[in-house]
Amino acid sequence: MKSYVAKPLEIERKWYVIDATDKTLGRLSTQIATILRGKHKPIYTPHVDTGDFVIVVNAEKIKVTGNKENAKMYRWHTGYIGHLKERTYKEMMAKRPEEIIRLSVKGMMPKNSLGNQMFKKLKIYAGPEHKHEAQKPEALEL
Repeated sequence: MKSYVAKPLEIERKWYVIDATDKTLGRLSTQIATILRGKHKPIYTPHVDTGDFVIVVNAEKIKVTGNKENAKMYRWHTGYIGHLKERTYKEMMAKRPEEIIRLSVKGMMPKNSLGNQMFKKLKIYAGPEHKHEAQKPEALEL
């Protein structure tokens, strides 16, 4: 019995809409990363992008457990000396709620060019509206 290897031209991509309302950040992110990578499909091949497109709506309504709302910190460096910036989860929710999900999923993707290609199939919106109706996305309940 031979192993099956997916070829890039044979892959059919679907579009899924996920509502993030009252979902836990980490659990939702792992499921999104699985769909982006294509691990939910029987044709999954590690060195080929077999994943589907994911649209996340209502990113502003995502939840975290415990005291993470005040204790979780997001840090980045601007490139200038002494310019390490940081924000709490609560501040990030007020300014850029879609960035929280984006950073969480990005950390779960492979750290190479294939991972970057897979990550580009993720579309995140803070509110309930999105601009991908033409692709006829399916609602996915997680």
